[in-house]
Amino acid sequence: MISAEIIDRQCKKCTQNMPYFDQTYCLGFYDGKLQNALHQLKYQKRLAYAHGLTSIWNNVMSEHINELEADFLMPVPLSSEKLKLRGFNQSWELLRRIQCKSSIRKTPYILKRHHHHEQHAGSSLLIRQANIRDAFYLERDSLSLLQNKSVIVFDDVMTSGATLDEIARILKDNGVLRVMNWVLLRTTKTSF
Repeated sequence: MISAEIIDRQCKKCTQNMPYFDQTYCLGFYDGKLQNALHQLKYQKRLAYAHGLTSIWNNVMSEHINELEADFLMPVPLSSEKLKLRGFNQSWELLRRIQCKSSIRKTPYILKRHHHHEQHAGSSLLIRQANIRDAFYLERDSLSLLQNKSVIVFDDVMTSGATLDEIARILKDNGVLRVMNWVLLRTTKTSF
């Protein structure tokens, strides 16, 4: 199934129910050595792993993404409560080290997240979508900056795509024309 998705350049779920985002670029799958490195970053707070992971991203992905046009590059945000608990946003730590065109503005401040107590791990796609609905919002002072712009959203892991789809919905509902995802790792689980 994965090989057919690669050939078609679209996953089966996306052909059945078109997402709000326009495109997704992913470095690799959520298994093996890269998964371990990401766990060291996220759960052991070893920030040096952010440098190693983005070095791989920059070496592997640069030829695929260097010519992409966009106005903003922003991380999937953590809620302020989760940020206090973890001490950093792993998506921002990775994103800020990614090499991209100088015309793309990197910002962790425009996209915000309300705090939710529900956990997504092990949840079905429908539960993930319901839990994430209206979890994100945009900084009011930045709304005019986003009008008719192209935005790249960076996340460390894409599981069902529910989070990235909800972010794309919020961005497009507020005037963004195009939303692309850059994702470090994608899970291979296909039954959500």
